[in-house]
Amino acid sequence: MDIDNLRREIDELDDAILELLNRRAEKAIEIGRAKKQADREVFDPSRERQILGRLEAAGKGPLPPGALREIYGTIFAANRLLEKQLAVAYYGPAGTFTHIAARGKFGGSAELRPADTIGDVFLAVEKKDADFGVVPVENTTAGVVPLTLDAFMESKLTVCAEIYVDIEHNLLSHATALEAIARVYSHPSALAQCRVWLRANLPTAELIPVGSTARAAELAGGEPDSAAIGPALAAELNDIPILRAKIQDQADNRTRFVVVGRLAASPSGADKTSLLFSVPHKAGALHSALGVLSSHEINMTFIQSHPTKQTPWEYMFFVDVEGHQSDAQLSAALRELRDHTLVLRVLGSYPEAK
Repeated sequence: MDIDNLRREIDELDDAILELLNRRAEKAIEIGRAKKQADREVFDPSRERQILGRLEAAGKGPLPPGALREIYGTIFAANRLLEKQLAVAYYGPAGTFTHIAARGKFGGSAELRPADTIGDVFLAVEKKDADFGVVPVENTTAGVVPLTLDAFMESKLTVCAEIYVDIEHNLLSHATALEAIARVYSHPSALAQCRVWLRANLPTAELIPVGSTARAAELAGGEPDSAAIGPALAAELNDIPILRAKIQDQADNRTRFVVVGRLAASPSGADKTSLLFSVPHKAGALHSALGVLSSHEINMTFIQSHPTKQTPWEYMFFVDVEGHQSDAQLSAALRELRDHTLVLRVLGSYPEAK
């Protein structure tokens, strides 16, 4: 078949897709009305995860799973807007990786609001100035984000979703050659994550740490002999070219973000539960607590100790386990775990992100 005939077939398929998308949107509007009557949240991460899981299992290609998730992420965001425009606070400013995480999860149709601090994100959701918040939890190279753990210790908000973002650093500059760059701005962690590349390619440039990659792009945008290290979104928002792409030293650098809100996510079939607990200050107390999870065959995927900041040398433990708190196996483990801890809080059960 020639190209013109193939294009006519694509046009026919596009017409059919458009009709189906509008029919789907009509159903979403009906669901929105039902949710409003039942006083349920518009955002339903468990249902979205179930839809994606079913479609990925049914997909026979050639469309890859990653593309399918991206397409349906846009569809979910557009349908949510028909029910309600969500306000989402995120640890800003605009153009940062947290902004990328928030936009990736909630789409461009949500009202994304940058907050100055992680604590401000929690406060905005607690005061109902925002429906949800997005904050970073851990990075594969830099480790946990202590300020997020601090906020969880003081807040009653629930974790209702998680997001993984590949951290791709780019050299942003109006300069046309590396030789013209005299200084490089970026967040200290971004500079550290590009140390080898910088030493090899810009050995004489001055490295200047600033508060965020977004601020770095702003500064470099006004200085023709300067550059910034930051995500592609920072380049887009500040209208500054990407001189070199993907300059991070580690290709598998990722950051995990969580969505916080007042929503208790229902089981999706592939879930994770986050816990916060403290144990008595005596030998073997932590081993005893973790032994409960082991005895119930609960797989632990993350553990981090964090100072209580109330009493010296006392710690809280943040733990992620597989499963939903309503699952019989995990529910039994949590009941027993309470006997081995001084404080135990379930921060939330939510669909496990891919």
